Formats: sequence, C-alpha cells, structure tokens
Amino acid sequence: MVSTNGAKQWLWRAVDENGVVLDVLAQSRRDKKAAKRLMIKLLKAQGIKPGVMITDKLRSYDTAKREIIPSVKHRSHKGLNNRAENSHLLFRRRERIMQRFKPARHLQRFVSAREQVQNLFHLPRHEMTPSDFRDFRHSAIQTWHEIARLNVA
Repeated sequence: MVSTNGAKQWLWRAVDENGVVLDVLAQSRRDKKAAKRLMIKLLKAQGIKPGVMITDKLRSYDTAKREIIPSVKHRSHKGLNNRAENSHLLFRRRERIMQRFKPARHLQRFVSAREQVQNLFHLPRHEMTPSDFRDFRHSAIQTWHEIARLNVA
C-alpha cells in the first residue's frame, strides 16, 4: 500500500519465476475488478497463459482467475509469493526518500519506469560463471548509458 495525497494506492506486481518484474499496476482498490484488470493486462503483454499462478491469500485473485483463465492452476500460500514481496523492498526505500508521491499517475509512472530499469540490471548470478556475469553486467551498463544519453539530448 502506498499513500498518494492521503489516498491509498495498492501496488499490484507480477513477477516471473526468475524474479523479473513483468508488470506493475497502481490501483485504488483490491477487489475482483482490479485483479481482472491486472490479469488481462499481463495476458495481452505476455501473449501466453501461465502454467501456475502463485499469489498471496487475497481472494480477489481467485475469483478473477476463474473468470479469465480458469484452466490455470492457482496456488495461494503465505510463503510462496516471496519473489513478488521482496521486489517491494527497494521501492519502499525509494518511497521514503521521496517522501511520498503526490498524484497517483506519478506513482504509476515511477513504478513502471523503475521496474524496467531494475529488470535491465537483474541478472541470475547463480546460473552463470563470474566472467559471464561481468560481461552481462558490462553490457547492461552500456545499454543504460545509451538510454541516458538519448534522454538527455
């Protein structure tokens, strides 16, 4: 939950099995309609149905899933969605530094851009050799410098 001008905004975040953030959506509600909106947005962006969907214990996910993708297996447990919960930590730190967001659209714009940058630097270190990690990290930094140069000009 994030506060924008005193109004509560809920961050809906989708993370794949490798920890890459697929999408983030800031909404004022945590109901079936909001869950359906996130699922439809994800299905359009990904183009394929997931094999398994892991969520927290919010029942809105289950009711929305039954309407949109009933064939997908849904697992809901306190510890299973740790990837999504841990991806909130860096955002929380940044939110404290910025001393809250004012309008809700600033929040949505910030989280969308931040997650794309985070995905650029997210590397599965445990699946590669140190030299490969350095090479991938170097290319990610070069890509970031190119993007930053384009935005400055």
